[in-house]
Formats: sequence, C-alpha cells, structure tokens
Amino acid sequence: ELGGAHKTVELTGSVLVASFTATKLRWLRDNESENAKKVSKAVLPHDYLTWHLGGREEFTTDHGDASGTGYYSTRERRFMPELAEQFLGHSVQLPRIAEPNEIVGRTATGAAIAAGTGDNMAAALGLDLQPGDVCVSVGTSGVASAWSEHSVHDDNGLVTGFSDATGAYLPLACTLNGAKVLDFAANLLGVDHKGLSEMALAGKSSVTLLPYFDGERTPNRPHATGLLTGLRTDTTREDFARGVVEGLLCSMLDAIEAVEKAMGHKANRVLLTGGAARSEAMQQFAPSIFGVDVALPAPSEYVALGAARQAAWALSGADKPPQWDVAGTTTYRGEANPDTVARYQQIRDLTANF
Repeated sequence: ELGGAHKTVELTGSVLVASFTATKLRWLRDNESENAKKVSKAVLPHDYLTWHLGGREEFTTDHGDASGTGYYSTRERRFMPELAEQFLGHSVQLPRIAEPNEIVGRTATGAAIAAGTGDNMAAALGLDLQPGDVCVSVGTSGVASAWSEHSVHDDNGLVTGFSDATGAYLPLACTLNGAKVLDFAANLLGVDHKGLSEMALAGKSSVTLLPYFDGERTPNRPHATGLLTGLRTDTTREDFARGVVEGLLCSMLDAIEAVEKAMGHKANRVLLTGGAARSEAMQQFAPSIFGVDVALPAPSEYVALGAARQAAWALSGADKPPQWDVAGTTTYRGEANPDTVARYQQIRDLTANF
C-alpha cells in the first residue's frame, strides 16, 4: 500500500519487518479488528514508562525509538500520522518526539527524566561511536551499526536506517546467527567456550562454515541452513573449530559491508562487543577477516552506560553529549586473510537460491 519496498525505504529509511510497530498495528487490524478499533494511542514501552514515571502527564519518545516504528520519516525527522492511520485503519495519537538532550518530565520526588532511546542507540552512545567506526555486537544475533550524519536508505532492505540518540543516524544490519554458532560448535565438540577458542587458535584455516543455522537476515534467507565445506580425512577438531569462528566472522563481515555500502564509505576500524567478543579466537581472527583494526572495549553494560551519558547530557543543558572515554580498549591488528573470505563468499553465493 505504501508503493513497494523502494517507496517504504524512501519514506521511513527501512524495509518494514515484523519487529516494526507499524507491522504489528497492521496485524492487529487484520486479525483482531475489534481490538484494533479500541486503540486510541500508539506508544512504545519506553514511552509508557517515561509517561508513568513523570506523573502521567504527556507521552513522549525520542528519535531513535521513533525511527523503529515504521511511521517516522528519517529524512524529515518527524512522525507521519497518516501512515500510522493507514496501518491501523483509523487515526491514532502518537507521542511527542523529544530532543536528545531534553528533560521530558520529573518523578514525584523531583528527579529529572531524560528522553530515553532504543538499546542499540544507547549502546552507540555508551561506546562513543565516532565517524568511521563500525560497531559489531555479537550476542545471540549479530549487529553491525555505524554513526552517520545523514539518513541512510537501503533499497535492498539489508540495512535499517535508524536515527541515533545524538541527533544523527545509526544505520544497522542484523544477522540471526551470532554467538549461538559458537554454542553449537562447543556442544558438538564437548568443550566450553574457552576450550573452543583454544582449539580454533590451534587449527588450520581449511574448513569453511556458512553459519545460517536458523535462516538468515543479512542476506535475507529465512529458510537457509548451515553448510560446512573443506572437510578431508586429515581434518582435525581444531580445524573445525577454526572454521566455525572464521565463518561467524565472515557472516559479520557481510553485515559490515552492507552498512558500508549503504553509507558510501569504508570503516576505519571495528569495535567488537557482545558475549562472543570475549573469545580470544574471535579477537585474534577478526582483524584478518574484517581487513581493519579491531578495537575491543572492556566488557561492560554499554546500553546502561549510554543511558547514563544521555542523563548527564540532559542535566548539563549542553548542546553536545559530555566527553566520554571508553576505558580499557584494546586494539588488535593482523594481516588481511582474503583466501578465507573468498572461500566463504564462494559457498555463500553458490547457495543464494537454496
């Protein structure tokens, strides 16, 4: 109804998938029409909490979370209520979009309430993501995101063009298969994650894994499965472990390159975060797979740190967020490994129609 994927990307910065609020409103309209007719306001959980803590006076949101609704214009930085109405079937009240450093209310005890934001936006703020950085977070899924001065619109739908928590943008690509790929290999080999890492570091780069165990999102292959190649009679457990780690990193390289292509420039460095970033093998192999320096921030709760930085910014009244040093960052360097990447890309492309 919006005019296809191209028109949707032009309007909202993203191809709409099930996680967007707009698609949930449309589902409600199509499947529970009587309940849909009762909806008078559409707010996110963060918006509801802000409203409740602030004395239930005004619904507010921020540009970061608003950009994930599916009825927000990243070009114009505003809600499009006509789109929300189209999805739900009738007009609906939307929250006011606050500025990133705005105090939107106060609790009953007088504590100030900042605008809040989404988890990826808060993590980028906590990490102090800079121009030229790409953040790769490998948890259950994998996420590659970057800071951009301008809104990003990817017709392929691989990159979602979110706004960030500073007044800029956070283009983001997500994979379905992250640290659970390492879980799979560790369970298969009967070792813990430390043991898997040690085995990978001792292995040869000869086995290639396409880690699409539960389908994939980047690239969009919802029915894909995993694929392992390069096996020989002299293949060792260590070689298999290394192939698993390198396959996961190559999958994240696809996400990085999708973000780079959408933005129109290469990354200067990659920040590696998330549970899988604790693997020494991931740390050692990442620079050779990604082809750039890899910075490893000290393990921390960067979403919470981003919320703290936003709070400090709101209290300061300044135009820009306070200076923020990410303590304990370690940089890893290594020679590029194009052969491993090429083997991976070959099986990835051969299975494009699977």
